[in-house]
Amino acid sequence: MPRLAVFAVVVCVLAVAAAVVAFVEGSFLGIVWVLLAGVTSNMAWFYVRKAKAEKQRAAA
Repeated sequence: MPRLAVFAVVVCVLAVAAAVVAFVEGSFLGIVWVLLAGVTSNMAWFYVRKAKAEKQRAAA
């Protein structure tokens, strides 16, 4: 897995944890954390798919 994808997954997990904590405390700031988790999960998928495509291009 590419390094940027790993970093994006780590940030996604931390954002989800922060969202859970924020919602448990009754703060609507958790919405921002949920949005950040969505963006970082999309980044992780993008970098994984990009690495697979580059690997296939290199093999061809």
